[in-house]
Amino acid sequence: MTPFQIAPRSGVAFTLNKGDLLTVIDPCGEQVADLVAYSQTDHREVISSGRTLDYASRLFLTKGDPLYSNRSNIMLTIVEDDVGRHDFLLTPCSKDTFRIIYGDEQPHQGCFGNLAEALKPFGIEPDDIPVAFNCFMHVAIDGKSGEISVQPPLSRAGERIIFRAEMDLIIGLTACSALQSNNGSFKPVEYIVTQAEDFLAAPVS
Repeated sequence: MTPFQIAPRSGVAFTLNKGDLLTVIDPCGEQVADLVAYSQTDHREVISSGRTLDYASRLFLTKGDPLYSNRSNIMLTIVEDDVGRHDFLLTPCSKDTFRIIYGDEQPHQGCFGNLAEALKPFGIEPDDIPVAFNCFMHVAIDGKSGEISVQPPLSRAGERIIFRAEMDLIIGLTACSALQSNNGSFKPVEYIVTQAEDFLAAPVS
């Protein structure tokens, strides 16, 4: 199946139905993809970093881990993971991120702006955008001071993470716009949606 491609520093939104698989691919290596999720039936139910990390009792999530909503329902489950290191702490980069952290005078709208633009047709407002699950993002945490630092992603070209939808969802997905997050360059992200019926009908090898 040919993947869809998200151009550098841009984002998309689309629906997943319960049981569908979403494969997020880093085709070039060292490129972050911000992912947010909403219930199709009530946009106020949204992916929750706080609930997920609380229930997991750890910061780094990988194969087998569920991602919870703010109502403690499982939205997505990680079913495959080539990388094993992602971030669920830092908020999507925005104009304010680039202004405050980088001092940009004419800042890019960032992942936040790209998500807001992509999600608008679904009736989702900017204030409804939560902390994203940042696929492939490498955030290091000092065990003594608690200081955090953004390091180059560990993902290599072609590596992927696969999620299974546990409810009907609206997904926002970006090719991250922050230089620091992507080891100094902007690259595309690819994704594949495998519908549940196609997955179940596939022959067993």
